[in-house]
Amino acid sequence: MDAVAVLRFVLPFPPSVNRYYRSIGYRTLLSREGRAYRVAVCALLAGRVGQPLSGLLEVQLDLYPPDARRRDWDNFQKGVWDSLQHAGVYLDDSQIKRAVIELYPPSRQSRAEVAIAPYIPPIEEDRPCPASFTSMTWKTSNASTPTTGTTPRISSSRSRPRKGLKRSIRPTKRST
Repeated sequence: MDAVAVLRFVLPFPPSVNRYYRSIGYRTLLSREGRAYRVAVCALLAGRVGQPLSGLLEVQLDLYPPDARRRDWDNFQKGVWDSLQHAGVYLDDSQIKRAVIELYPPSRQSRAEVAIAPYIPPIEEDRPCPASFTSMTWKTSNASTPTTGTTPRISSSRSRPRKGLKRSIRPTKRST
C-alpha cells in the first residue's frame, strides 16, 4: 500500500464569512479583517509550500474557537480555503472534493488545524445504494393507495381564495 502524503498546517482562527467579505454597491471585496487573515496565513506558510497541489483534494478542518459564543461551523471554511489558495497551497479551492469540518469546544489557543490529502474516490461496491432509495414510495392525497415514483400532491380543502387576498392572484378569464 502506498503512503499518502498529507500536508498539515496550524493556522489562526479564521474570521466568519460574514466578516471576511464586505459589499460595496454591487461589488464584493475582502474586508480589512479578511485581508489581515490572508496576510497572516501567507506569512505562516511562506517557505513551507512548494508547487501548488493539483488534482482533487480532501481536507480536514478542525476549528478551536477563542470563546464560547455560538458559531455555525460552516461560516469559517471559505476564509480558510481562499487564504490557502492565495498562499499557493493549491491552484483553486474548487479542487476540494471532500471536506470534513469539526468545531471543537473553546480553547485558550484558538486555531484552525488543516490537513490536506489527495482525494481518493470510494469504490462504488463499498457504498451500495440502499434498496429503500431505489423504490421510493410517496404518500399522496389518497393514502390507501401508495404509488411508486410519483411526486407528492399538495391538496387544499379550499377551492376559493381567502378573504383579503387580491383577485389578481387568481387567473381571470378574458372575454373578447
